[in-house]
Amino acid sequence: MINDDPATRPAIAVTLGDPGGIGPEVIIKALADRKLRNLARWRILGTGSSLHAAAHAASVEPFWWRVAHGSELIDTALAHDVTLIDYEPADAHDEHPRTHNKRSGELSFRFVEDAIAAARLPAANPLHADAIVTGPISKEAWALAGRAKYPGHTDLLATRFAVKRHAMMFVSEHLRVILATTHLPLMEVRNELTIGRVFDAIDLGHDACRRLGIERPRIAVCGLNPHAGEGGLLGDEETRIITPAIEVATSHGIDARGPFPADTIFRDAIPQPDRRARFDLVVAMYHDQGLIPLKLLYRDQAVNVTVGLPTVRTSPDHGTAFDIAGKNLADPGSMITAMQLAVRMTRNSKGAVV
Repeated sequence: MINDDPATRPAIAVTLGDPGGIGPEVIIKALADRKLRNLARWRILGTGSSLHAAAHAASVEPFWWRVAHGSELIDTALAHDVTLIDYEPADAHDEHPRTHNKRSGELSFRFVEDAIAAARLPAANPLHADAIVTGPISKEAWALAGRAKYPGHTDLLATRFAVKRHAMMFVSEHLRVILATTHLPLMEVRNELTIGRVFDAIDLGHDACRRLGIERPRIAVCGLNPHAGEGGLLGDEETRIITPAIEVATSHGIDARGPFPADTIFRDAIPQPDRRARFDLVVAMYHDQGLIPLKLLYRDQAVNVTVGLPTVRTSPDHGTAFDIAGKNLADPGSMITAMQLAVRMTRNSKGAVV
């Protein structure tokens, strides 16, 4: 059971994501649950008009305390369970476009920048954030706002925290996946894959699993090629890159095995009716190799975790969904899990009662 004493509740910055997407809706629906609200002090960085519109559509009574971004009263306001740090005037009734646009891109970028700044403050500072939960952004909108240097949250977070090693990990109830490479054209994966990148994914995934409470993680590593290279007949990346990375990991005391054919190994990482899972984590070599099975089995339930940062960062594993935004159709399941996981990982890292 989580100790929800107000004095020990972590402070968690929640970025709205694109104001025209489903971020406002899933955040409102998630935090409408009083039990979830009581697990942390939530600071929503966003726009009041978007939150109110989402609450109205979902028939949710506003439950947050509002303070204007940059207000001198922000220290006092942050004592509440849920505080909206509003980047719009109090009387704003803006209609944010349900599509990629420059203004929404700039706003969503600022939310993340300011959440990172809060996480970098000393723990004793009242504005400090113990963790970050990010709502879905539009990469195209960031580009329209002149932020194309950062293809997404992960790249911006890694740059601002100045970390050399980081990775995208996805957590669901029964399956965990970490990526050795992320948002790359498929033709470039072979050129970007190195022993170091594969080892980093194994090593960072091992540490993340321990923060999730898995004392001795068992890690399965995918091959890059069909049938894991078929003994060199279908490619040499397995013997030249992946196997050496696994050997380095095992020399560091990590229980890593493989490389395994990617078309069969995921089943061994999921509990079956007659046996427990053989592995706690699967290391995938590229984006779709890892995310197709995850999203097929655990759509709207998985959480994206950026590992390798000095702070916890989680995010729902879905996009802005402009096509359903504003229609009260969004499933908040992934956002709920992202918030719960942020609390759990933050408490574990601090040695709190869980």
